[in-house]
Amino acid sequence: MESFVVSARKYRPQDFGMVVGQAHVTDTLEKAIESGQLAQALLFCGPRGVGKTTCARILARKINEKDGSTSEDGFAYNIYELDAASNNSVDDIRNLIDQVRYAPQVGKYKVYIIDEVHMLSQSAFNAFLKTLEEPPEHTIFILATTEKHKIIPTILSRCQIYDFKRITVEDIEKHLMSVAGQEGVKFEKDALYLIAQKADGALRDALSIFDRISTFTQKNITLNKTTEILNVLDYEVYLSIAGYALECDIANILLALDQVIKRGFDVHLFIAGLGNHFRDLMMAQDMQTLSLIEVGENTRNKFFEQSKKWSPQDLVTAIEICNIADVHYKSSKNPRLTVEIALMQLASIHSQEGLLKKKKFSILAPFRKEDTEGKEKSRQQDLEKGKKERRDEEGVFPISGDKAEAVPRTEQNSSQRKYHKTSQPLLKRKPVFSSEFAIAEALEGKNEEEKDGKEVLEEQNLPAHHFSQSDVDLYWTEFLREVKKKNRIDHNAISRFRVVKKEEDTLLVLYPSESAKLQFEKYRESFFSRLKHKLNHYKIKIEFSADVHLKKEVLTKKKVFEKYVEINPLLKELDDLLLFDLS
Repeated sequence: MESFVVSARKYRPQDFGMVVGQAHVTDTLEKAIESGQLAQALLFCGPRGVGKTTCARILARKINEKDGSTSEDGFAYNIYELDAASNNSVDDIRNLIDQVRYAPQVGKYKVYIIDEVHMLSQSAFNAFLKTLEEPPEHTIFILATTEKHKIIPTILSRCQIYDFKRITVEDIEKHLMSVAGQEGVKFEKDALYLIAQKADGALRDALSIFDRISTFTQKNITLNKTTEILNVLDYEVYLSIAGYALECDIANILLALDQVIKRGFDVHLFIAGLGNHFRDLMMAQDMQTLSLIEVGENTRNKFFEQSKKWSPQDLVTAIEICNIADVHYKSSKNPRLTVEIALMQLASIHSQEGLLKKKKFSILAPFRKEDTEGKEKSRQQDLEKGKKERRDEEGVFPISGDKAEAVPRTEQNSSQRKYHKTSQPLLKRKPVFSSEFAIAEALEGKNEEEKDGKEVLEEQNLPAHHFSQSDVDLYWTEFLREVKKKNRIDHNAISRFRVVKKEEDTLLVLYPSESAKLQFEKYRESFFSRLKHKLNHYKIKIEFSADVHLKKEVLTKKKVFEKYVEINPLLKELDDLLLFDLS
């Protein structure tokens, strides 16, 4: 049985021209060797698997070849490699410094490659400083690290730094195609593209994945097998879910999610991936941005075909729905329900009765037209019925004015009970919102008890129906009755307030004094929030104004007598005769 050599070693570049995706480094090093301007301390830094150690070995070999210190079989005598991860003490660095002093027996330079240099201890770094700053003329140091930020600044300042970048998906795919051709492996381009994506810019990782999948598939790499081994969701899953959303098929879109969960995939990663899928559909709608989709060519064509069925606004809505579900996933007490709600909203985008038809998605969904009309009709019926019952019992409905008509307590209670059959008490009733708000609140993860009946509403989406002064008077009178039950002192303070409809969307509250206004403040938010809900007008603006005429007049004996004189002038003559004490 022949010993197997992994592709990462078998196809390790032996020349700068074979290095993938690092032309900015390899070109500089080649020119430095040719011109004899190579620094004596170099630092190669960058992510794992991008060619740092490989380039260090190629550079060291190139230096030896130029100086004639390479044997006939290609062995380079003057190259020394040190793993700083296992040789990170001060003693190890001191031994290295002792070796550096001696000149090479063959050739001109001794090249020291120190890998994972960030693993050196603080004291080892300090011991290495002087030698690194002024090394012998026959010595070149090549340091390599994946964590540049862990190296002390005094070391960085003594090195010529080369930053290696992540290798692009396209470059990795081309290299995998070359390796597959040399190994006689059949493949689908989309499968190699997926491997390149999974490698996350590291060519060594890509070759390791390639070997594993090649072994599993018996040198016939397909997209289906690749997705199965890598445990990633196939693009077909997202394409099918987007198709269900187009067809407003809530049942199948929820069943698709259930299958994803049964296959063991993380639901959080699923909803994030679905948002990225809609982003790719958006990119596919314009030929200029089509190249921004990181998928294989065949899959890119599928994206392009599906993107034609979506409008840009609907795609923006879909992306925002997925993003909100992604943001609130971890804070939700029922994460799966959060994702299911998002999928149901996606399936409602194209529905004529859907929550989000042709409208920009917002955290609080707008009122549907049919719901609003139904509520307005019901409100008007309740209002008229309440007025009729009150007129039947009281004869006259009390309206605003300087003197409201008194109502007997028994009649008042009777009327109030009948009125409450059709409308809840003003101070006890909490706003009731449509099912769209319930869905939106689930996404927000907000608790109804914590909000205490206070809803944050988007004004541009809320109704603003016409109302009359009599409507305002009705609710104000009912409000005063509720206050009177709770606190008679507060009732006496605010009973002379007047709420006047100033404009279509503006109410003017007239108050007699600042002290009375202060008493009203404790009821202010409760009253106006419920008034807006009862009037079905959520854009009402409130203005306050002092009116001294509303103050209760203090009646002295003299003022009382003057009022009686107005009724009967003969009392004036009686006063002149008897000299009443009116002080």
